[in-house]
Amino acid sequence: MRLTTALVQRAFVGTHFIALAAAATTAQASSVAPLNYFLHAAGPAAAPTMRLGWALAGISITVSVVIAGLLIAAIVRKRPAAASDSLNAEVGGMRWIYIGTGVSSAALLAMLVYILITLESVATPATHPQLTITVTAYDWWWKVDYADDPSPARNFSTANEIHIPVGEPVKIALKSADVVHAFWVPQLAGKTQTIPGQTNEQWIQADRAGIYRGQCSQFCGAQHAHMAFEVVAQSPADFNVWRDAQGQAAASANDSSVAAGRHLFAERCAGCHTIRGTDADGLQAPDLTHLNSRRMIAAGEVTNTPDHVLDWIEHAQAIKPEALMPSIALSANDAAALSAYLATLH
Repeated sequence: MRLTTALVQRAFVGTHFIALAAAATTAQASSVAPLNYFLHAAGPAAAPTMRLGWALAGISITVSVVIAGLLIAAIVRKRPAAASDSLNAEVGGMRWIYIGTGVSSAALLAMLVYILITLESVATPATHPQLTITVTAYDWWWKVDYADDPSPARNFSTANEIHIPVGEPVKIALKSADVVHAFWVPQLAGKTQTIPGQTNEQWIQADRAGIYRGQCSQFCGAQHAHMAFEVVAQSPADFNVWRDAQGQAAASANDSSVAAGRHLFAERCAGCHTIRGTDADGLQAPDLTHLNSRRMIAAGEVTNTPDHVLDWIEHAQAIKPEALMPSIALSANDAAALSAYLATLH
């Protein structure tokens, strides 16, 4: 399937620009608001749509100003008073209708041409992507598969965090395991839906290193707003180091508390989660082999610290109601043992 699959959905992007700019003013304080692509773009798949947003916003503002000016002029410039019983035919005024229709038609045609040019410019990257990542949307998290390398040791699954090399186009194959979602990294590319039973494709590229927030942008249920992910753009050398490390199985440890935690994990968690190198091979939840290498957990809900991980395990339904992750009751000893084991998953 060509990369243009589902790109027509991006034609709706213009309607979101002004609302997004307003939302950005209340976004989390940072040098760049995480979902602000009206003012910031970090790659060639996002820059054209950013400029399109400026053009559409400028035209919208101009039209609003012109209409307001005409309304004010009509109010100020009253017609001469006429007898209440007069039935004289109205004359004149058609010139303004002709001018308005002509100007509007020309503007709409120009906008259409510009939108089509923009869609074409972001349809395919300038060079063929050397890296393909498969992203599968679940309620409410993202499974990320690196499976395109000839070496099996460099192929693995992770969750809610996508690493890419800077300056290189990356093909994203998009799937859904349940309902319709939408994959969106505002500063790197437009939106593309993930549809059950179908694989859609898009491409992203980051021109500078950094962390770029992504978000599901298709309402998908109770925790739709908390279905985020991050794209981490690294230098090619750093990306290769990261990929080599992620392909490794979990390190083993012989400490007694770690052993107790590993046993507890096998009893309580392995039915859903995978930890490569162990008997835990669940497929319904994130792979935790290198849990501590991630910056966030629970699809961007909380930062990845030992306290937050344990809080998520024990109070998942309070933190993210209706998520498939249950709240698990643990004794103090079990909590300490499980935390000790999870802390080894670097």
